Amino acid sequence: MIVRPEVAVQSLLSSFVPIWALTAVGYLVGRSGLLGPEAESVLGRFVFHVAMPAALFNMIARAPLGGFANLSMLAFAAGTALATVLGFVVSRRLFGRKLAERAIGGMAAGYVNSANLGIPVAIQVLGDASFLAQVLLFQVLLVSPVILTLLDAGTDAATATAANTAAGTGRRWGAVGRMLLMPVRNPIIMASALGVLVSAVGWQLPAALGRSCELLGGAGVPTALLTLGMSLHGRRPAPGSEPAVEVGALVALKTLVQPAFALLVGGPLLHLPAHQLLTVVLCSALPTAQNAFVYARQYGLDTGIARNSVMYSTLVSMVTLTGIYWLLGPGHS
Repeated sequence: MIVRPEVAVQSLLSSFVPIWALTAVGYLVGRSGLLGPEAESVLGRFVFHVAMPAALFNMIARAPLGGFANLSMLAFAAGTALATVLGFVVSRRLFGRKLAERAIGGMAAGYVNSANLGIPVAIQVLGDASFLAQVLLFQVLLVSPVILTLLDAGTDAATATAANTAAGTGRRWGAVGRMLLMPVRNPIIMASALGVLVSAVGWQLPAALGRSCELLGGAGVPTALLTLGMSLHGRRPAPGSEPAVEVGALVALKTLVQPAFALLVGGPLLHLPAHQLLTVVLCSALPTAQNAFVYARQYGLDTGIARNSVMYSTLVSMVTLTGIYWLLGPGHS
């Protein structure tokens, strides 16, 4: 299929200019202090707990479950596994990190920001965020338990003395409890699960309720992008505690290696259709999730690596996501 260059450019701009523009507006709002010092936190909670769950529920509830039965998740999982393992190995071999720190390195290299940035990108660029429901469940139910197990093992090994055995045991059971309750505590996962249930039983929402969810979900994408822009203002690298080379290696794994391997698996090996391949590679190129920073802080680790990986991978992804759409988008299929 031969596509005129101007058509490809128009498709690219129509998909990504709103993302760039709203992120830039958010940055200016954050820089000006127009909404006050707590605006980013409040808007972030609104997006995560209210707007995005409504958008995701509405989209999944209307989608037939047969759309979930494809090989796309296999390609995504392959890219995630490779990047995570490489991040773990790089943290150990090149930088001599201990077990818990290696787990954070692996997470920084392979755990995508599927909610705060992933859903807005999927809705705006792909027109459908249902694949993100699979990504969310895969990360929370499979990847997170592995990371948390490594963190528990690493921190327990570092502090294992007779005096703190009880504390270590309590923390271990606390981690197990967090894993078991994570689907309940995470509104996006709950919304995804409810959407799957509604779709499975074939229930149609009443028109008024469906319209309410649609209106509420419509606020999610612009608010999330504004919040992303606000989060970029005033964020500086954590001083001194991490080598720039290590952060650069993890960011390269996250933004380049992970989507490249997903492309290899999804294209030449699995022969995914063009739109599915674009979905897999685009989602694989999403930046590091803030969960890496949250986990590092929760376990009393140095947060510099995680925080700077989140920040720089987010900035780099604005370029790589655009490039992926340019290469694989509808104008070049």
